[in-house]
Amino acid sequence: MSQQRAYSKMDLLSNTFKAVGFTAKLNAISAPLRQSLTYDQGKEMTRHAELAANTGVRVYFCDPHSPWQRGTCENTNGLLRQYLPKGTDLSVYSQEELDAIADSLNSRPRATHNWLTPLQVYAAALASSHQPDTSVH
Repeated sequence: MSQQRAYSKMDLLSNTFKAVGFTAKLNAISAPLRQSLTYDQGKEMTRHAELAANTGVRVYFCDPHSPWQRGTCENTNGLLRQYLPKGTDLSVYSQEELDAIADSLNSRPRATHNWLTPLQVYAAALASSHQPDTSVH
């Protein structure tokens, strides 16, 4: 599952459905890889306590008007704007179309990942999270 896949048509739903959808998306990620979520001050996270309880993910909030506190999100938003200009009505896109955009972004090498794709980095992290602990205590 990709970070961008979490950006789906959930913003068109009520807060109840958002909480259920977000919970399902987060629980699909291997537990060692879903430790925390940093969010801005948007109203879509009004049920953050429920989300945390249902997923085990610690939810943190950035200070208002502090985009530097969520650099990866801001960078991803910039990349998304190449496909979906700000203000785009997402209701005209199918989930399959949005998933294709996410797949394209997740297959794009990033300097921050030493020119690996997010999918490659995620696969490596997933593989290493399933390795047995062989350290001597």
